[in-house]
Amino acid sequence: MHEKMNNNLREDPGTVEWKRKEANGSSTIVPSESGTIMKGAFFKAWSFLKKAWELGVDDPRKVIHCLKVGVALTIVSLFYYMRPLYEGLGGTSMWAIMTVVVIFEYTVGATVCKCLNRATGTLLAGFLAVGVHWIASQSGENFEPVVVGVSVFLLASAATFSRFIPVIKARFDYGAMIFILTFSLVSVSGYRVEKLFYLARQRLSTIIIGISICVVITTLICPIWAGEELHHLITRNMDKLANSLDCCAVQYFDSSGGTNSSEKEFEKKLQGYKCVMNSKATEETMAGFAIWEPAHGRFSFQHPWNQYVKIGASMRDCAYGIEALSSCLISENQGPDLIKKHLSDLCLRVSTTSSSVIRELATNINTMRKSVKLDFLIEEMNISVKELQDKLKSLPGILIPPPGQEVEQCENDNESELILTAIPIPLAEVIPIATFALLLIEIEARVEGIVDAVEELETLAEFKPADDDKTKQNQLRNINLLNRRKDEETMGVIQMV
Repeated sequence: MHEKMNNNLREDPGTVEWKRKEANGSSTIVPSESGTIMKGAFFKAWSFLKKAWELGVDDPRKVIHCLKVGVALTIVSLFYYMRPLYEGLGGTSMWAIMTVVVIFEYTVGATVCKCLNRATGTLLAGFLAVGVHWIASQSGENFEPVVVGVSVFLLASAATFSRFIPVIKARFDYGAMIFILTFSLVSVSGYRVEKLFYLARQRLSTIIIGISICVVITTLICPIWAGEELHHLITRNMDKLANSLDCCAVQYFDSSGGTNSSEKEFEKKLQGYKCVMNSKATEETMAGFAIWEPAHGRFSFQHPWNQYVKIGASMRDCAYGIEALSSCLISENQGPDLIKKHLSDLCLRVSTTSSSVIRELATNINTMRKSVKLDFLIEEMNISVKELQDKLKSLPGILIPPPGQEVEQCENDNESELILTAIPIPLAEVIPIATFALLLIEIEARVEGIVDAVEELETLAEFKPADDDKTKQNQLRNINLLNRRKDEETMGVIQMV
């Protein structure tokens, strides 16, 4: 038996076998799964480390933030390790470490917001607690716990209710929570602690030390600004919105589905509008933190960050329209190719001009300059929408004509135009294509909403005009092209008459 076990161990040294004795006296060999479990644990650990490495490589600022937190905790720990500093603050130096752990956030705005909330809540609660302690001590030994208990009940209830108020919840929710915590601790501990003023002073000093270290490190060492993050998020979402609009129109009218980019990249661009739809909470949070940030870079202290939230809301309205547009791509009834060909050019032109307007708005926000091409692009978008509306009105009647009638062909101004007259097409087959075209027209109206929101941002933020020579030349060229197009449309109407 020993020889057999040794042979098994020599054959597979990574596997250990155990013998289980049955009721009838026989034994069964039960192989251990420890080797398999260790291999699985090793591969899971390796996979975790690989993902962590990729996360750090993808955004090195997250690694920098971790290092900044480590530096802040190391500095504040010196107040506990070094005897002169420890003797000055005592055991309450641990509050400084707790302060750093709690308030050090990823962005400058989030950190400053928590710092100011914690400082304000602590100061206000400390002063009120000391005042309540003095009143309670003057009321006699019997009434002192009653005064303290009633004050804790009233102020804690009022502060908790204030957290339901939208304005306070958006900006001062953390401060209200710190107020409740500090007031309760100081008031209750003041009933048993004799040196209340000394204890309150020490805790306040350590909290101020922790706040100062956090603010200095997060602001001076590789700062990550919430306002700048919001600024770039809006421009990225605009580009994704424009790409999704283009991809929807291309995929709907391109029967072969062929694109210059790979299928995976095309699908990623097509689904870009979903990022816009899911970014509401992120935009509101970043805008709330950006308000607390000092002036930095191109952004002043009173930069209209709330206007970015309005722009995001108008972009989501447009994204909902693109979502409805994308649902036409998976519809079973796609309509006849004949009508698709009849409307494809104008539909693609509407989507292209609309996406061009969105991209130009993104450029305006990114550069913080007014564009001279925007008016021309908006005019192009409006003209293409009007032409599409006229094209939809020119579709033939849905009534089934007499049998034997076919499509006519004619040559007009060196362009082959398909005249759809009296084509026997059922109404149910025309509706999907008309729906797609009408959704494009609706999206154009929602793009106008984005334009209005961005123009309001330009006014509030005082965007600089693009007044260089190259821009002036582009403006003149765009005006000439627009006038030429209007002349061509006028001549076309005259000829028709």
